[in-house]
Amino acid sequence: MKFTSIRLTPPVFTLLILFFLFSGQVLPKPGASDSRKPHLADTARCLPEPNRAVVASPNPIPWGYNLWLNFEPLDDARLKDAYREAITGMYMEPVGATGQIVYRELTEGLGSMLERPLESLPAPAGMKSAEAGLLLVATWDRLPRFIREIMDRPEIPAEGFLIRQVRAGEKKLLVLTSADDAGLLYGAYRLLRLVQTHQPLDGIDLLDAPKTKLRMLNHWDNLDRTVERGYAGFSIFNWHTLPDLRDPRYADYARANASVGINATAVTNVNSNALVLTAPYIRKAKALADIFRPYGIRLYLTARFSAPMEIGGLETADPLDPRVIAWWAAKAGELYAEIPDFGGFLVKANSEGQPGPQNYGRSHREGANMLADALAPYGGNVIWRAFVYSEEDPDDRAKQAYTEFAPEDGKFRENVLLQVKNGPIDFQPREPVHPLFGAMPETPMLAEFQITKEYLGFATHLVYLPRLFEEVLQTDTYREGPGSTVARVVDGSLHDKPLSGMAGVANIGTDINWTGHPFGQADWYGFGRLAWDPNLDSGDIAEEWIRATFGNNPVVVSRVQALMMRSREAVVNYMTPLGLHHIFDSSHHYGPGPWVDEHSRPEWNPVYYHQADSLGIGFDRTSTGSNAVAQYAPELAERYGDPATCPEEFLLWFHHLPWDYKLRDGHTLWEGLGLKYQEGIDTVSGMLSDWQGLKGLLPDAAYRDVEMRLGIQLQEARWWKDACMLYFQTFSGREFPEGMEPPAHPLNYYKNLKFPYAPGIRPQWD
Repeated sequence: MKFTSIRLTPPVFTLLILFFLFSGQVLPKPGASDSRKPHLADTARCLPEPNRAVVASPNPIPWGYNLWLNFEPLDDARLKDAYREAITGMYMEPVGATGQIVYRELTEGLGSMLERPLESLPAPAGMKSAEAGLLLVATWDRLPRFIREIMDRPEIPAEGFLIRQVRAGEKKLLVLTSADDAGLLYGAYRLLRLVQTHQPLDGIDLLDAPKTKLRMLNHWDNLDRTVERGYAGFSIFNWHTLPDLRDPRYADYARANASVGINATAVTNVNSNALVLTAPYIRKAKALADIFRPYGIRLYLTARFSAPMEIGGLETADPLDPRVIAWWAAKAGELYAEIPDFGGFLVKANSEGQPGPQNYGRSHREGANMLADALAPYGGNVIWRAFVYSEEDPDDRAKQAYTEFAPEDGKFRENVLLQVKNGPIDFQPREPVHPLFGAMPETPMLAEFQITKEYLGFATHLVYLPRLFEEVLQTDTYREGPGSTVARVVDGSLHDKPLSGMAGVANIGTDINWTGHPFGQADWYGFGRLAWDPNLDSGDIAEEWIRATFGNNPVVVSRVQALMMRSREAVVNYMTPLGLHHIFDSSHHYGPGPWVDEHSRPEWNPVYYHQADSLGIGFDRTSTGSNAVAQYAPELAERYGDPATCPEEFLLWFHHLPWDYKLRDGHTLWEGLGLKYQEGIDTVSGMLSDWQGLKGLLPDAAYRDVEMRLGIQLQEARWWKDACMLYFQTFSGREFPEGMEPPAHPLNYYKNLKFPYAPGIRPQWD
C-alpha cells in the first residue's frame, strides 16, 4: 500500500481548483506520471488523529509545487527496512500550533517515505517500558525524565535542535529535542531530510543551530500583485482578498521557508507604498503574520519614509520634527497592537528617487534612529538598506555607500541593522565584495543577496546562485587580519554582534513551481541553508537539493550537481567576463546593452561602467582613477590596485587596460574577452547536452521544462557574445580571435532589438 502526505479538506480543495483555473494552469489527469503529491499545510485544521492512515489524493498537483519537500516512498527496500527498524513509532504530545505542525510533518512525512503509518505511542515510564526504535519528540523540559537522565542536559542554543540515538538497555531510541518550539520544528525538517536523502540514523548525534540571528526574505511585491524583478508570475500575496480569504498557499510558503530555517520575511517592495501602513492593510498583514507565526517566521513591512505626509496628513517627514516622531511612535503602537511579534521596518531611503532623511538635510543615521526609537519599546528592528547613490556624487557609484555610511559607525541605535548588498554596484553576475563588510565594527549588518535573477537571465537561465553566495561569504575582508571573512561578518563573530544575518530578494511567484525555472528552487533552498550556516559548502547544498527534489539515483545526483556547479561561471563568461559589469540593456536589464548612453544620469548608462575607447576598456578604480580600492583593507587594496596581482575576474572592474594587455595565459585582453564569451557559450552547450543525457531518469515535466530553457539560454549566450564583441570591436579595431564563433548578425541588428514587455518591471499605462 502507498502512503502520501495529503489531507485535502473540501474548502481547501475548492480554493486550489479556483487558484489553478484562474492562474492559467491545468491540473493533470489523476495518476499522471510527472506529478507529485501536495502537502497543503493548513494551520487551522485539527490535530491528526493517532495512527490515522494517510491516503492518496485523486488529484495530484503537478511536479514542482512541493519544492524540495517531496516525501516520496523510498525505493530502496533494504534502506526502507533499516529506517523502519530505527523508527518503529513516535511519542509526542503536540503542544501549541507549532507542535501540531511538527507532529503532522513527522507522521505524514515518515509515514509516506516508509509506506506505513507512524504509530503514536504513549510516553514510556522508564527504560524497560520503552519500545526499541521509539522516536521521542519534545522540547527538553517535556522529555520523559529517564531520557533526560540518560542524556544529561545538552547545551542547545535558541532555535537549535539535537537528534541523538540513545540506548535504553539493549534498545536503541531516537530522540529529537530542542530548547524551544522553533528548534523542534527545524529539527523535524532535518530528520525528514536525513531520511529523504538516504542518510544513516544509526549512532546519530547531530546538534545544530543557526549561526545567524536573522534569516530573511525580501519580497519586492507590490500591492497590485506585480513583482519588481519577479520572473515567476504575480505575487502570491493577494492584498485585495486579505484578510478574509487566506489562501492555503500562504501556509505552504511558510512551511517551505521553515524547512530551510528562514525566520523572517518582508512581504512588500522596498520601493514601498505607504498604504500598507494604513489600518485596513495592517489587518491584512496581521492575517499573514498569524499564518507565519507557527512556522517561526516574523513579519516585516517596508516603511516609506514620506508616509507621515502621504497617509498621516503632515506637511513634512523630517525625522527630527516632533510631530513626525510622534506619528511614527503611534504607528508602531498600532502595528504591535495587531501583530505582537511584528519584526519591524525595512527601509529604502534616498536611493533611486525614494524619499528619505536627506530630503530634509538629515543623515541616514538620524532617519534610522528615529524609526528605531519608535519600535524599540516593542522589540522591533529597523533594517536600513545601504543601497544609495545620488546625483550629487558623480565620482564613482561604487564608492557612495561606503562614503555615506562608514563615518556613521557606532552612531546607530542597537536595533538598527545596516543591510548591505553583496557587491558595491547592483547584484551583478560577479562583483568584488562590498567594502562596508567588516568596516563598521559597531554596527549590526545583514548581507543582502538577490535570489531572483535580475541580471542573470531572469527565470530562463540556469544559474546556481549559492555558488555566488559562497564566493562572497568566503572572501576575506582582512578587516581584523587574515580570516576576517564576510561569513564572519554575517554570523556576527568578527565583531561579536549578536544581531546579524542574511537577507535574500525573493524569486517567488504564482507559477505552479513557485520560482519559474525549476532550478530557481535551488537558489531559494541554498539561500536558506547558507543563511542558517554561512560556512556551508555550495556543492553539498546542491547535492542535498537534488536528492530532495529529484531523488537519490547516483547518476542523476552526480551529473546534475556537476551541471549546477559550473553554471554560475558560465553566465559570468557569456555576460560580463574579466570584470565587466552593468552592461545590461536599461530598465528591464534583459540582454546586453553596452552601447546605451542616452540617460540623464551617468551611472544609469552602461558606457559609464565599461569606459571603452580606442585605447582600451575598464573602469579605473585605482589611485589614478576613482580610488575605490582605498575603501578596502590595505591587503585587498594592494591586491586589487595592481593589474599584475588583481584577480583576472575583477581586472576590468578596477583597471582601464589597453586592448593588447597580456593576460596570464598569454592572450591579449581583446582575445581573452572573445574567448571568455565563447567559453560561456560552450559551457551552456555542454550543460544542455548533459541534461539531455538524463532523459528518462527525471520527471517528464521537469525534464521538458529545463531542456527548453537551456535551449533559450544557449541562444541568449550567443546573443550576448555577438552583441558585446561587435560593439567593443568598434573601439578595438581588431579581428575576432581564433576560436570565437563569428557573430550571426551585424551590430545594428542587436542595437535595434526591443523588449517593451519584458517581465519583472511594473507595467506602465498612459
